[in-house]
Amino acid sequence: MVRTALRVILEAEPDMTVVGEATTGAEAVSVVRAVRPDVVLMDVRMPEIDGIRATEQILGPPAPSPPGQEPTPQPGPVPRVVVVTTFENDSYVYEALRVGASGFLLKRAAAEDLVRAVRLVARSDSLLYPAALRGLAAEYARRHPAAPRWAGRLTDREADVLRLMATGLTNAEIAGRLGVGPSTVKSHVAAVLAKTGARDRTQAVIAAYESGFIRPG
Repeated sequence: MVRTALRVILEAEPDMTVVGEATTGAEAVSVVRAVRPDVVLMDVRMPEIDGIRATEQILGPPAPSPPGQEPTPQPGPVPRVVVVTTFENDSYVYEALRVGASGFLLKRAAAEDLVRAVRLVARSDSLLYPAALRGLAAEYARRHPAAPRWAGRLTDREADVLRLMATGLTNAEIAGRLGVGPSTVKSHVAAVLAKTGARDRTQAVIAAYESGFIRPG
């Protein structure tokens, strides 16, 4: 029922096509590898393997080929994953973000929010919900304290940009806050991603919380 509703909403948009569906985590991995979609809407609780492991397999490197067999090429860019969940404080959500999901969406979200989310991640942005992410990251950091090995490599301005990213501001909003041009902020964001080893903004913010570079509150 949920998948049918999602399909109806998305296929009503002229620039979107649903190219596959899956019932289990293992099936999701197979379908994604076969059709290579731009965006994957991933439930976190599924049979066989959960959405966390499925996300990890989809975004991770391809499995090694058997000895003597040529490696199978991976066509096209890596898909972007959006976790679809019932509760924003679910620890499963945080684990999915940690392994590379670009954000999460609540199943009770309005149709326009779903469409916006797909468009946002399709253009390589992230779905950041600062309040929910703060709480999830704080709990993880409490259980797994870590030292920010990369923090000393950030310039003062890059550190400022990362802190503002954690509040959910866009590049344009950060530029306005710092009194610089959007292209300058874009360069700082790229530097932050490189120095933290993050895939995208979500990953960088998670790294900042987990390391204690940013503290909840």
